[in-house]
Amino acid sequence: MSTESHSHGAPAAAGSTALSPQFHVAHHFDSATTQFDSGRMGIWIFLVTEILFFGGMFCAFAVFRSWYFDAFKEAHHHLDKVMGGTNTIVLICSSLTMALGVRSAQQSKKGLTVLMLALTLACAATFLVIKYFEYHHKFVDGLLPGAAFTAEGFKTGKDAGIFFACYFMMTGVHGLHVVIGMGLIIWILVRAAKGEFSSRYYAPVEGVGLYWHLVDLIWIYLFPLLYLVG
Repeated sequence: MSTESHSHGAPAAAGSTALSPQFHVAHHFDSATTQFDSGRMGIWIFLVTEILFFGGMFCAFAVFRSWYFDAFKEAHHHLDKVMGGTNTIVLICSSLTMALGVRSAQQSKKGLTVLMLALTLACAATFLVIKYFEYHHKFVDGLLPGAAFTAEGFKTGKDAGIFFACYFMMTGVHGLHVVIGMGLIIWILVRAAKGEFSSRYYAPVEGVGLYWHLVDLIWIYLFPLLYLVG
């Protein structure tokens, strides 16, 4: 099927660049507009399922906190608020660079798109490095989940291990999403470097950008919940 008359799903601006050779409209879509809108809807539905997934963990945290309030209150003081706060700033900056990357792709600015995506990737790597050192500190001090909890000096005893079980589960799953996000960013970064995105086709960049903003948003909830409130 010829692609010369199709855009990414939004009206093409006058004088916009030609579609990349890799772009095509699937046979089950009658136009690029329908394909683009369907893809965007699919991304939003996926993000809703992610919110429900993390929502379940937030609810579990609230239940356990009500059952072991004193233990949660004592245990959360052993988290490194400086590292957690630094990671919050890092992810907020990564959301900014991702947004700028999407915008530059929409404006057919190849060089700027590559730069912004590379900066986003660097921020993600920084987040994981900081999280590694934070996890290492917990392992050394015996601040581990459930029955593996061996730290001493806690007034609430082994109950503090329940807090760290929630902590490692929630931050671990979030960290996995960061790793997945890095893989997706590398994918669109390579494609952007090849000049595959322009004002007429940028759907993959936008989709990955939406996913990354969700990853950032979830951490913005995790940080105060675990580090500040306990």
